[in-house]
Amino acid sequence: MPLYRNELPQLSGDLFLTDGGLETTLIFHEGIDLPEFAAFVLLENEDGRETLRKYYRKYADIARDHNVGFILESMTWRASQDWGRKLGYSSEQIADFNRRGIELLQGIRREYEGTVPHMVISGCIGPRGDGYSTDISMTATEAEAYHRTQIATFRETESDMVAAFTIPYIAEGIGIALAARSEKMPVVISFTTETDGRLPSGEMLKDAIEQVDAATDNKSAYYMINCAHPTHFVNVLDAAPWTKRIRAIRANASIKSHAELNDATELDQGNPQELSSQYLDLLERLESLNVLGGCCGIDHRHVSEICKVFVNEIIQK
Repeated sequence: MPLYRNELPQLSGDLFLTDGGLETTLIFHEGIDLPEFAAFVLLENEDGRETLRKYYRKYADIARDHNVGFILESMTWRASQDWGRKLGYSSEQIADFNRRGIELLQGIRREYEGTVPHMVISGCIGPRGDGYSTDISMTATEAEAYHRTQIATFRETESDMVAAFTIPYIAEGIGIALAARSEKMPVVISFTTETDGRLPSGEMLKDAIEQVDAATDNKSAYYMINCAHPTHFVNVLDAAPWTKRIRAIRANASIKSHAELNDATELDQGNPQELSSQYLDLLERLESLNVLGGCCGIDHRHVSEICKVFVNEIIQK
């Protein structure tokens, strides 16, 4: 049985870590080719699975050493029907990849049992399109139907929750939350922003959170922002109630725009120390913030620095 599906421990407000930019780490640091940015393909053989285990252990070690919680996010951001077909897999194979991804995370959780407080397993969902544009857009009803397949697969596993990453427009976020409600799965919706703090669709982050909540009776356990640098969205955060719904940040290391990152041939790793200070500054605007990780360009070094800064802040209080 899932450990935390009925009561997510991160909602208590205790500090939780998660991982960094899985795909950018594998491509630029490990030299692994990921077709269509799909990390789930590593589940096909034992060498790939061990590469994934080593990746997650680096972050779990940080959580263990600082005695904080950890969210194990699956490598299934691309493991949905459209992307699976593009990569040559059948619907049955994609469903199996999602199940095997959660099984690998179960193994990691067993390894750290008793040494890391509360390890939550999350099934990762990606956008139907590429996340940086709205070239593929759906109504909320269409998005619910599309994403429900993957969410239903996760419901059959030991995943405690699902999390939708890099969502570029409001209707897709609504559809995912509706699908999760239908499947009785806790869900986190993570929107991405451009350098002006708006979604790639041009919609405001404030509107995105408020409209998803209104359409789904506050179904989302909380919200997250990912794949954007803190300087891109800090200025759109205000003291209104909607910002209290943001509990997690998984920022990019680079201040570059999505378009610039797409064209880059080298990894911009930013400055881990500077980024950790920028994460801490977000606490002034996000009073619920307690889940910390990263996205493109961020690896275990950045997350370690971020953790140290937040743990020291907690001690000082």
